[in-house]
Amino acid sequence: MKKKKHIEILARGVFIDRGKVLLCHTKGAENTYLPGGHVEFEESAKTALVREIKEELGRNAVIGRFLGVVEHSFIQKGKRHCEINLVFEMRIKGLNSVTEPVSHENYIEFLWVSLKGLYSISLEPAVLCKFLLSWLKKGKPDQGWMTNL
Repeated sequence: MKKKKHIEILARGVFIDRGKVLLCHTKGAENTYLPGGHVEFEESAKTALVREIKEELGRNAVIGRFLGVVEHSFIQKGKRHCEINLVFEMRIKGLNSVTEPVSHENYIEFLWVSLKGLYSISLEPAVLCKFLLSWLKKGKPDQGWMTNL
């Protein structure tokens, strides 16, 4: 029987403090990505993001405005993956860019990266580098949807 293909739905948060953005990194991998994770069945994207931050950092997140959607397709371990990222502004209580973020998950780590350094750190989806800054500057994004498909 042929395995069914699916699209993963992810909620991602943009937390900026003192000109730095909080990113996540899977240990042993080259790329980085915005904190967050999978939206579960019958769960809102905002609720999923709050839950993921609590699981990964042990902290409470306050979710702000919706920034946009990123369709993303990539190859991992020889298999094609497709995902839709719902991106929100967020704050994480008790965390700032002066403090080293401590992961509660043993396979990931968090780091602060200068907004000016986004192009040099293998941010995925890569198209975020182009649009993230404009999303944050405008009251309303010019293009709230992007894709690499």
